Amino acid sequence: MLDAFASSFGLVAASEMGDKTQLLAFSLAARFKKPLPVLLGIFVATVLNHALAAGAGSWVAARIDPDWLSRILAGLFFAFALWTLKPDTLDEDGDSGSRTSTLGAFWASLIFVVLAEMGDKTQLLAMAFATRYKATTVLWGVFVATALN
Repeated sequence: MLDAFASSFGLVAASEMGDKTQLLAFSLAARFKKPLPVLLGIFVATVLNHALAAGAGSWVAARIDPDWLSRILAGLFFAFALWTLKPDTLDEDGDSGSRTSTLGAFWASLIFVVLAEMGDKTQLLAMAFATRYKATTVLWGVFVATALN
């Protein structure tokens, strides 16, 4: 379990530097000026996302042949690499704040972080480590290590 924790924590920590979630956290804190609800929303979203990723990785590893799984993962990483080359676009309708103000700091933070992290490199790493470390006790190490980052 220590090997799963250490390798998951180290690689995810390196991949999180300059991640869009950090920028989103800054934006949400500046928008709402309520750090505690924003922090709690980000925390709950992180726990949900990493539990989902670790569980999905474990589920997939139990059902797909390792040779096929490595091919599928390589294809997914290649597809996400191509996707990151496409620049993001901004919505120019001028109505960006009205929807978030009705949600509140906690719910806006939770929803935005869940959506921002779906398919993120951290999620893919959590799934990849979960496929490598299949035992349930070790899976907890992967989940805790990736969520701590």
